[in-house]
Amino acid sequence: MVLRAGVLGLGVMGRHHSRVLSQLEGVEFGGVFDPAEDIPSHIEGQPIFNNLDEFLDRGFDYCVVSAPTVFHLSLGKALSERGIHALIEKPVASDSNSANELVQIFSKANLVGGVGHIERYNPALQSMRQRLEDGQLGDIFQIATRRQGPFPGRIADVGVIKDLATHDIDLTAWVSQQEYVSVNARTTHKSGRPHEDMLVAVATLSKGTVASHVVNWLSPIKERTIVVTGEYGALVADTLTADLTFFENGKTKLVWDEVSSFRGVTEGDITRYALEKREPLKTEHEAFQKAILTGDHSGIVSLAEGLRVVEIAERLVADGLSHRIN
Repeated sequence: MVLRAGVLGLGVMGRHHSRVLSQLEGVEFGGVFDPAEDIPSHIEGQPIFNNLDEFLDRGFDYCVVSAPTVFHLSLGKALSERGIHALIEKPVASDSNSANELVQIFSKANLVGGVGHIERYNPALQSMRQRLEDGQLGDIFQIATRRQGPFPGRIADVGVIKDLATHDIDLTAWVSQQEYVSVNARTTHKSGRPHEDMLVAVATLSKGTVASHVVNWLSPIKERTIVVTGEYGALVADTLTADLTFFENGKTKLVWDEVSSFRGVTEGDITRYALEKREPLKTEHEAFQKAILTGDHSGIVSLAEGLRVVEIAERLVADGLSHRIN
């Protein structure tokens, strides 16, 4: 069965979704809706509409919502009323009340709703999750993420927590298969915008793992790393290059007195894994197709999971503001 798919919103991600949909086997790309005036008339050979009803009248099985976050709820409602499945870019909504409303709307309509947390489909993180599930690190002690880089001009309606840290909230819970129990945050407002632009957060997860997140868009260094430290060593993923490296605890007895007097972990073998590096966005769409066609939702990020991410993000924003020094 061929699924007819469209895109709502022609920003950076909307253009990427359009490209992938136009090339994806089992999908017929039907165009884009975007009401902005300064956009082209066509993309990937398909028309761009500035009227939503006219666009939806073309008939779609599913659509990607890649418009600004503030419009996710209204566009989700419009799709559900037409019986159209929706893959909604992260964060799923601008606040937890709106996110919860989307969960209820799509559940009642018996439609597939998913969230575009694309990091889950990064080959390095998919391999990391499987290795953690297989017990490669044993007990997981700590998860540390770093996500920083220059300010993205595409962002206007949310701060760095909802735009970037939501990636880290979701992937941390997903790779560890744990829930967030407590969070604390320190934020800054250095760019003159009403939203926070830098975050340092610490958290405790449901199995006792401690987590930390360093996130900002004030740095000339683009960094996307996650380090998971456990009983038998550490796994380090770089999602920019999709590389995964295992740093194993040492097994060789130390004979150097000055070093051996410290009874902690020693350095062992280092292994960088050779992974099949498929484009995460394509893998995400294939998983969403499967959910629609077979009812197997195990490969997608549910709206309920997207809601939990927004709830944690709201807690971080509030805690950061409570410690703000004007």
